[in-house]
Amino acid sequence: MPSSTVPPSGAPSRRLSASGLSTLPATVARPGYDREALDIGIVHLGVGAFQRAHQAAYTDALLEQQFGPWGIAGVSLRSPDTRDALEPQDGLYTVAVRDAEGERLRVIGCLLDLLVAHEDPEAVLERMCRPSVRIVTLTVTEKGYCHDPATGALNEAHPDIRHDLDNPDKPRTAIGFLAEALSRRRAAGLAPFTVLSCDNLPSNGDTVARILRRFAELRDPAFGAWVAETVACPNSMVDRIVPATTEADRARVSQALGMQDSWPVVTEPFTQWVVEDRFPAGRPAWETVGVELVADVHPYETMKLRLLNGSHSTIAYLGYLAGYETVSDTMADPAFATLVRNLMDRETGPTLHMPPKDQGGADMEQYKDALITRFRNPALRHRTWQIAMDGTQKLPQRLLNPIRDRLAAGEPIDRLALAVAAWMRYVAGTDEKGQPIDVRDPLASRLAEIAAATAGNPDRLAEALFGLTAVFGEDLPRDPRFTAPVTAALKRLFAEGARAVVAAAA
Repeated sequence: MPSSTVPPSGAPSRRLSASGLSTLPATVARPGYDREALDIGIVHLGVGAFQRAHQAAYTDALLEQQFGPWGIAGVSLRSPDTRDALEPQDGLYTVAVRDAEGERLRVIGCLLDLLVAHEDPEAVLERMCRPSVRIVTLTVTEKGYCHDPATGALNEAHPDIRHDLDNPDKPRTAIGFLAEALSRRRAAGLAPFTVLSCDNLPSNGDTVARILRRFAELRDPAFGAWVAETVACPNSMVDRIVPATTEADRARVSQALGMQDSWPVVTEPFTQWVVEDRFPAGRPAWETVGVELVADVHPYETMKLRLLNGSHSTIAYLGYLAGYETVSDTMADPAFATLVRNLMDRETGPTLHMPPKDQGGADMEQYKDALITRFRNPALRHRTWQIAMDGTQKLPQRLLNPIRDRLAAGEPIDRLALAVAAWMRYVAGTDEKGQPIDVRDPLASRLAEIAAATAGNPDRLAEALFGLTAVFGEDLPRDPRFTAPVTAALKRLFAEGARAVVAAAA
C-alpha cells in the first residue's frame, strides 16, 4: 500500500477532497448529489478494491438518480491502509474504467465513513446498530467466514471464533461483529439488518446464514433461534475484474484529476451483480442501475462458473503453456479464441438451465459475447499464471461438474478434456521450454511428488493425478469416457505443444 502522505512521482501535490470536486476537469465524472445530506444505510465489512469498484460504484450511480439514505460506512477488519489512504480525501476516490479505447474516470462519493475494526470495535458496532442501517454487506474472502469449506459449517475451534464467543463486545471476525450487532439491535427493539455477502463463493448467502445462526446459537439458543427466524441472508453473484492498483495507476489518475488520489481503483467496463430480492428492512433501488434482482441466484452462479471461470481456467493453462503471459495475449491468437467460443457454445453452455429471457433469465448469447470481449481487453493485464493458481480447488466446479453433466447426457467432452489435460501438463512443473513452473496450489507438495515420480510420462502422470479423489472424486477416474480423452489430450500436449494442439482443436 502506498503511503497516504507521499504523492506519486510527478503527481500533483494537492489532495483529492470534497472542497476540490468543483475544480476537477470536465472529463471527470463526480458526485452530483449532496453528500452532506446522506445518512449511513449500509455498513460494509471488508472494504477494499473490489467493493469500491463494484458495490459502491452501483450505489453511487443510484444516488445520482434516486437520492436516499444509502451512504456507506466501510470497515477494514485488519489493515488500516484503506482508511489511511481515503480518510484525508473525505472518503473520495476514483474508479478508472479501462479498455482498448482508453480510460474513463469517475470520483465516487458514497463512502462516508472509514473504520478499522481492531482499533475500535465499539465504533464499528455503534455504526452497525444505528437505526438508519438496513444492510450489512461483506467482502471478507473465504477465510473470513471461519468455516470448513468442505462442509460449509462454522469452524467452532477456530481461535478467533473462540475469542469472539468469549469476548462478544470485542469481536475480531466478521461473524462476531454481525452477531454482536444483531444482539444489541434485538435488545434495543430495532429490526435486524439484512446480511448480504458479496464474496465470490457459491451460495454465499446460505453459507453466511448457516455460520451466523450456529455462532448465535453457541452464544445463546434463544438468540440463535431469533437469528434463524428474522435475519435475511440473500445469495448474490458478483463479477468484475479489479486488478491491484499500481504506482503507475496512481500517477496516471492523479495527473488526469489535477489532484492526488492516493488509492484509485482500476477496472474493466463489464460489471454484474445478481442478488436474490430478500430485504425485509428495505434496500436501494439497485435494479435501476443494472443490478439483477432475482428469486434464485443459483442458475446465475452456475452460468458464471462454467462459462466465465471454466473458460478462464482453459485459457490460463493452455495459454501459459503456449507462452502467453496474459488472457488478452492468449485471446489475440485466433485459434485460442475459436476454441474458447466453441467450448462455451458446444460443451459448457449446453449444461446450463437458465430461466427463459422473457421470465427474467440471462441472455446467454449476449453473455458469451461479453465474455469474449472481456477476455480480449488488453488494458487489463490479467496473468495466465495468476488464474492458474489453486487448480485443485477450482477444477471440480469449473470443469469437472460440466464434464459429469455431459457424460450423463452421452455427449462428447473433447474441449473440456483438453482443458483438464492442460492442467495436468501445467502441474507437471516444467514448461515447454524446460523451465520450471511456479505451481501455487494447496496440494502443491503432493503435485510435485507426482510429477517427480512420473518423470514426464503422460500415461503415468494422468493415472497418478486421477488418484486425487479430493479433485476427481471416485466416479470420474473409473469412467473411460473421461480418462481416455484426457490422457490422449495430455499425450498430445507433451508431444506437440499447446499451440499446435489448440490449433487442431479449434
